[in-house]
Amino acid sequence: MSNAAADEATELHKNAAQDVIAVDSDDNPEGTVNRLDAHTGDGIRHRAFTCLVFNEEGQLLLAQRAPNKRLWDTHWDGTVASHPVEGQSQEEATEERLEEELGITPDQYSDLRVTDKFEYKRYYENAGLEWEVCAVLKVTLEDTSLDPDEDEIAGMLWVDYEHLHDHPEWYRQLRLCPWFEIAMRRDFE
Repeated sequence: MSNAAADEATELHKNAAQDVIAVDSDDNPEGTVNRLDAHTGDGIRHRAFTCLVFNEEGQLLLAQRAPNKRLWDTHWDGTVASHPVEGQSQEEATEERLEEELGITPDQYSDLRVTDKFEYKRYYENAGLEWEVCAVLKVTLEDTSLDPDEDEIAGMLWVDYEHLHDHPEWYRQLRLCPWFEIAMRRDFE
């Protein structure tokens, strides 16, 4: 990527200048790489997470990605997804994103946990790709008060998780994010 193109991409996407953790297929760190480089061209395998947020009735909070997202804009995620930075655990990164995107603080839950991990690679239109070793975390909110950031979240919807898990084809109109679809298919808990 040329310096001019990198500068333009950084202006368009505030997180493009950030680094992500490159990993091998076993999630062993291989240094850091630019986030935009990891998501363009052939991509670079990197560490990521998705967190499924439940209420005490077993409903899952789906969050629609904001229209300004470069990849999978306006698609529905279950619930937040991002990348830890160097030196940050998956749990720490998830706590940070829950608060930044939805205003959920650690005093609203007590059971944040990693439940799975998988590798996937998916291209999105002509805009880029995800090639991630993705940890799946789950949390149950004891207090479901939310304060979503409109730059991150366009919409929210509580759904019956078992119904969605058993009949994902009935939810196609929601355009689910690929990492969420994979995480949900692998969920046997």
